[in-house]
Amino acid sequence: MQDSFNSRATLAVDDRTYAYYSLKALEPVYPIARLPYSIKVLLENLLRHEDGVSTTRADIEALAGADFKKLPAHDINFTPARVILQDFTGVPCVVDLAAMRDAIRKLGGDAAAVNPLCPVELVIDHSVMVDSYGSKDSFDINAKIEFERNQERYTFLRWGQEALRNFKVVPPDTGIVHQVNLEYLARVVFDKDGLLYPDTCFGTDSHTTMVNGIGVLGWGVGGIEAEAAMLGQPSSMLIPEVIGVRVSGKLAEGATATDLVLTVTETLRKRGVVEKFVEFFGPGLANLSAADRNTIGNMAPEYGATCGIFPIDAETLNYLRLTGRSEHQIAVVEAYAKAQGMWWSPDAPEAEYTDVVELDLGAIVPSLAGPKRPQDRVPLSAVKVNFRQALEAEQALRPSQGPATVTDGGRGFTLKDGAVVIAAITSCTNTSNPNVLIGAGLLARKARALGLASQPWVKTSLAPGSRAVTEYLERSGLLRDLEHFGFHLAAYGCTTCIGNSGPLNEPIGKAIQHNALSVSAVLSGNRNFEGRIHQDVRMNYLASPPLVVAFAIAGTTDVDLTTEPIGTGKDGKPVFLADIWPSNQEIQAEVARSVTAELFRMSYADVLTGDERWRSIRVTPSETYDWDATSTYIRNPPYFEGITKTPPGIQPIQGARCLAVFGDSITTDHISPAGSIKRDGPAGKYLVDQGVQPTDFNSFGSRRGNHEVMMRGTFANTRIKNAMTPGIEGGVSAYVNGDIHPAEPIYDVAKRYAAKGTPLVVLAGKEYGTGSSRDWAAKGTLLLGVKAVISESFERIHRANLVGMGVLPLNFVDGQNAAMLGLDGTEVFDIDGLQPHVSEVTVTARKLDGTGTTFRAKVRINTAKEWDYFEHGGVLQYMLRQMAG
Repeated sequence: MQDSFNSRATLAVDDRTYAYYSLKALEPVYPIARLPYSIKVLLENLLRHEDGVSTTRADIEALAGADFKKLPAHDINFTPARVILQDFTGVPCVVDLAAMRDAIRKLGGDAAAVNPLCPVELVIDHSVMVDSYGSKDSFDINAKIEFERNQERYTFLRWGQEALRNFKVVPPDTGIVHQVNLEYLARVVFDKDGLLYPDTCFGTDSHTTMVNGIGVLGWGVGGIEAEAAMLGQPSSMLIPEVIGVRVSGKLAEGATATDLVLTVTETLRKRGVVEKFVEFFGPGLANLSAADRNTIGNMAPEYGATCGIFPIDAETLNYLRLTGRSEHQIAVVEAYAKAQGMWWSPDAPEAEYTDVVELDLGAIVPSLAGPKRPQDRVPLSAVKVNFRQALEAEQALRPSQGPATVTDGGRGFTLKDGAVVIAAITSCTNTSNPNVLIGAGLLARKARALGLASQPWVKTSLAPGSRAVTEYLERSGLLRDLEHFGFHLAAYGCTTCIGNSGPLNEPIGKAIQHNALSVSAVLSGNRNFEGRIHQDVRMNYLASPPLVVAFAIAGTTDVDLTTEPIGTGKDGKPVFLADIWPSNQEIQAEVARSVTAELFRMSYADVLTGDERWRSIRVTPSETYDWDATSTYIRNPPYFEGITKTPPGIQPIQGARCLAVFGDSITTDHISPAGSIKRDGPAGKYLVDQGVQPTDFNSFGSRRGNHEVMMRGTFANTRIKNAMTPGIEGGVSAYVNGDIHPAEPIYDVAKRYAAKGTPLVVLAGKEYGTGSSRDWAAKGTLLLGVKAVISESFERIHRANLVGMGVLPLNFVDGQNAAMLGLDGTEVFDIDGLQPHVSEVTVTARKLDGTGTTFRAKVRINTAKEWDYFEHGGVLQYMLRQMAG
């Protein structure tokens, strides 16, 4: 390393002396104190990695001296300290590494060179589904089914654990990736052989940002970008704008961290923070616990930011102590943060930001978000009106047949529009926050005492983020109160929020389908996109855990819980939500009694060991993976077929056809669903042809190691709408070749074009690719033959993923869009002027009648390193050639 600023220094903590790269070495020239916390972390990263090639003195000077009101368009490289994976996205990462080991041998290289160079930790948490619910046995039943369904995937991960260095796996039924990250894996300050530096991480789940709540700079990336980081490739980025959020006041009685974060999401999505850093500061930080901060950090993908970060302060230390970290580690964090000027206190001077947004905690009111997007906050008092407006819009397209009479489990009832058929306490957003979990338990206790019960049509589940949650719920006695309403432990995993809500009871599902009912789900998650939670549920609302319990009791979203009764008590009198809502004082008192450091230490004592099922998996150690040609879970992907030592360069895009024309807010769930696989879709038909019974389909998420399934699932969301096939929901398009053919599955249309060697483009509106950091949304796009996506705007992660797979991301310019230009998808497209480092290209679109239009499009390949990846055909090919060379 060059260290041209002579920044290497020493720091004594307790009886040990550490080395570190001091930001104060820059202070004679640059006023470092004015920099936002997150920028100080990036700056230290540059100091520590200065090599004169990928990171230069000029890069350090550009960042240290940046004017955040008017930033230079300067590329910098960022090298995260570690990578964290979850299994839905982690399995394809390991599949790619295994495929690279095969491919590098063909190029004359060493298979062992394909190996993580930084710590990589994978947490298996997305596989489990809520098949069983509402009973003491639900957890054991779901865990057993999970292993039966996923044995092949788990065996593959055990191979990776044996074959790859620096790779650890947290077994199933332990906890959700982000909560395990916060409570166990996060270092806050890294100690590598006596060198201290900030803990930073990339994660293959967009909600990696949750760890921002304790001062760890990390964000979600696609699997391909994570693989690059694992293999030592720095991530290139433009110096980011930093939006400051000045926090003031204190949450009012009855307001929760969930209500707060839904307000933050709404506010910042309107402000526009895509590809920007968001940093929280101000006097109100003193009134936010680390758990509340984690909740806000979690939702950064929903408000569109790269990160939503809080500085290190006394509350960070409190959290580390609570979760069982050693006193020496806590002392190191404090000493390092103070030495680097990264420590926040109430009297700390404000940094300089690109812009500042005001957030008054005292103005937060109880809220939900829905019914289709997490940024669409609805005050609790307006849920009934919101639902009825959404219902009116649904019925204009799909008229309801009215209420259905249902008998299920020996109980008869009437199922109506708005019925809450899923009430789930789930996901990282809230289950890492004892305040809202204890609050839910206390609400259940009060409701139980008054004789209330859940409605019989509600599927209830509790899927905490870690075993610590059930420990403190049991310790407080609140688990029994939650179980009274059907919130028995179902799993430790993402479950409902990722679409693993499991089946509805058959009589209920049939009634919904037969009567075209618009029913609801209420979940304490972070995502409620169309078709994500359950294919039969059209109205999905995000809410705090106490409100999840409340809506399970009410049984409908066609209600105003601020004025109407939630139910009838055992004395025959109406019960209102206010009658059972716990006070802040009650919640805090129970948290203080039940949530202890000893509890966390006990929960994580053997976190890497797993249960008997996990320990019984046997694998044969080998440098390369023995692919099974008959597997329907793990297949050798085709990315490296025919790869040569020299890159192909940039290929022209001429004579392209349009695969689909999409509108605004197309999410990665629309592009690559994670949930259930339809029997009559291309993926379902493929699995049946392979001898798989529909009961064993599992989910798209669990089959991400098989490109054949995932190609067929691309654009297969049941709610996606393609303007080329108006009036039809689902993943269909029209083949155009001289005339327009009838609608058929998008996969089938793509294969017809592929047979003729015809390249494809996709047209889209604003916020294309919002949502999960789902690399298969880009991989599937590539494998269908799409060479370019032209949209009004991209979400950050998906744009990077497209580049990483060699797909060209383009934006319409000057406020134009497909409709304004008269594009309907029947055109033939030529893209001219595409060469390295151009900022714009010319697109010509010719219609069937010979008329056409020409327009300019902005090239969204943002950095020099991204151009390198694109010229190689993708980041995987780039890395492979580097290692083979």
